Amino acid sequence: MTRRWKSIAQSILVLWGVATLVFFLFHAVAGDPARMMLGQVEDPQALAALRAEYGLDQPLLVQYAQYLQGLVPLGETEHGGWGLRWPDLQTSYQQKGLAVTSMLAATLPNTALLAFLAMGLALALGIPLGLFAALRQGTWVDRAVVFLSTTGMAMPSFFSAVLIGWIFGFVLAPWTGLPMTGNLLELDDFGEFYRIHWQNALLPAVTLGVRPLGVIAQMMRSSALEVMAQDYVRTAYAKGLSRAQVMRRHVLRNALNPLVTTVSGWLAGLFSGAVFVEAVFGWNGTGKLMVDALESRDFPVVMGCVLALSAVFVVIQWAVEWAYRWIDPRMVKE
Repeated sequence: MTRRWKSIAQSILVLWGVATLVFFLFHAVAGDPARMMLGQVEDPQALAALRAEYGLDQPLLVQYAQYLQGLVPLGETEHGGWGLRWPDLQTSYQQKGLAVTSMLAATLPNTALLAFLAMGLALALGIPLGLFAALRQGTWVDRAVVFLSTTGMAMPSFFSAVLIGWIFGFVLAPWTGLPMTGNLLELDDFGEFYRIHWQNALLPAVTLGVRPLGVIAQMMRSSALEVMAQDYVRTAYAKGLSRAQVMRRHVLRNALNPLVTTVSGWLAGLFSGAVFVEAVFGWNGTGKLMVDALESRDFPVVMGCVLALSAVFVVIQWAVEWAYRWIDPRMVKE
């Protein structure tokens, strides 16, 4: 079995393990979903009808088998016949008739946008800061970069969200013009057309990017110092290449290699870490959807959010393997 097929098999096992864990965990702590949906209603016939509608009257193992069957992206389609289909993540308990997949389709792109904006900000600032600190090793600039990056890594996301939101979205709001809460798409003053508000994404993206920015700056500094001490870098200087040429041709690309794993791990973590940030800034993403679902005990939605974030992690790991092949030509293509 080649490395590629092993990676696919491992990814399937990871997703199966996550699906199994969340299914039995939430069914163990959820109680009776039918009673939660009916609230104060104690009509036995209504309870029986609701259990039958959602398949809750079936044995637990039968429900588990049906749940796994719905997750397989190959089966009977809406138009009849067999083929590829979207996984069935069941329907919401609180918003009856609304599929979890449609709720994720409306919120996951917003979380992805926030995560990629945050990572783009961290890369755009962290890589130059790390290289600059490596070139100024031992100076006050180097110490300042190390201090700021360490401070950023030590700040939890929920604390950064509250602090940044309060300073730039409340205290300095008359000068910054940035709101504390808001979504990317909002209705206009007449409630007719959606307008894009990029300023609403700035504060949550900066908040999410603070910690990976510190990590990337530290990693880039350490990696660049290690590469700059290699013999081929000294040889490049001996051939008469300028510092800019050496940094661009020899140091930067080789120093990026160990950074790929760090970036991929943090990018996947930004999707899950967005839970606190989206809740604070009122951003309509998967994190906020999961928090709201937990508060209302809407467990199919919570299970769907966990599975979606796990799938994102798997996809990012696949992308990392391809990135390694591009960055490091010594890796053998399989």
